[in-house]
Amino acid sequence: MPQISSDLRFDDLIGRWKARWGIGRMSYLVPPGLYAIGRPTGSDQVVVTANYKMSFDIVRNELAGRNVWLLVLETHGINVWCAAGKGTFGTEELVHRLEATGLARIVTHRRLLLPILGAPGVAAHQVAQRTGFSIVYATIRASDLPRFLDNGQVTTPDMGKLTFSLYERLVLVPVEVMHSLVPTAVIILCLFLCGTLFGGATSGLQAAIAYLGATLAGLVATPLLLPWLPGKSFSIKGTVTGVLWCILWYFAGNGATWGLPATIGAFLALPAVSAFYALNFTGCSTYTSRTGVKREMRRALPLMGGAVALGVLLFVAGKICVIC
Repeated sequence: MPQISSDLRFDDLIGRWKARWGIGRMSYLVPPGLYAIGRPTGSDQVVVTANYKMSFDIVRNELAGRNVWLLVLETHGINVWCAAGKGTFGTEELVHRLEATGLARIVTHRRLLLPILGAPGVAAHQVAQRTGFSIVYATIRASDLPRFLDNGQVTTPDMGKLTFSLYERLVLVPVEVMHSLVPTAVIILCLFLCGTLFGGATSGLQAAIAYLGATLAGLVATPLLLPWLPGKSFSIKGTVTGVLWCILWYFAGNGATWGLPATIGAFLALPAVSAFYALNFTGCSTYTSRTGVKREMRRALPLMGGAVALGVLLFVAGKICVIC
């Protein structure tokens, strides 16, 4: 039986940092199976988690100094919450992993401690019928596991409360920035060249900065300001930050000289860009369901595309009129 340390090494911390920035993210996993933390016996608890290595590392680190069995499911490197929604942290995988590891022959009890966020993917009654193991949904965060175990395995209200704090939103930003890096660089280059062609290098630079600002408004400003932005949908919140950026850029970029068509075009296209990037966060928030994500995308994406197309046409027409 693989015995693992609860201490995190330097390479574990580097791996976590790389995963946060989307570097090798989809291959950051550990083999599924049963692991021993400390020197567990047949009467010790079994904690279930995903094989996303960041989840694995956080859980084992929080269980330092304890004798616990750690059952790791094959979620293909996806965290518990997302894997539960996709079905990989689910009933079938849990039943299969119990059989594959022979857990029933290793422990004398029939209790499994699962993360609360794994509940959408697991039918506890089916697992009990098919394996004899009962499921206890312990806590949302691994950091609460020690307190849960010391509290007689009773989940207090705060252990089941899901938050979306400033820090929790901030750590999502780097991976989104990295995912958008290449397309953003290509678009900025194209805008610079087109702007230079129509109005010189200064116009090209202004167009590139305008787009970069709209991108950052959606990727950075929207998640950080999320609780204070009006509206429920992320696309509306992203539109608000995009409009604010447009106003700022209008005065900073001497917008009075743009002309009416170009100004209208900018105020159509740039908020749509911000809204598009803000929409990336709707699937990782704590209050948007999977069906809600799909519904918002169906409604918002066509409007964004239309606003960008019309905005670009007006902006180019305005620049041509100024030249003529």
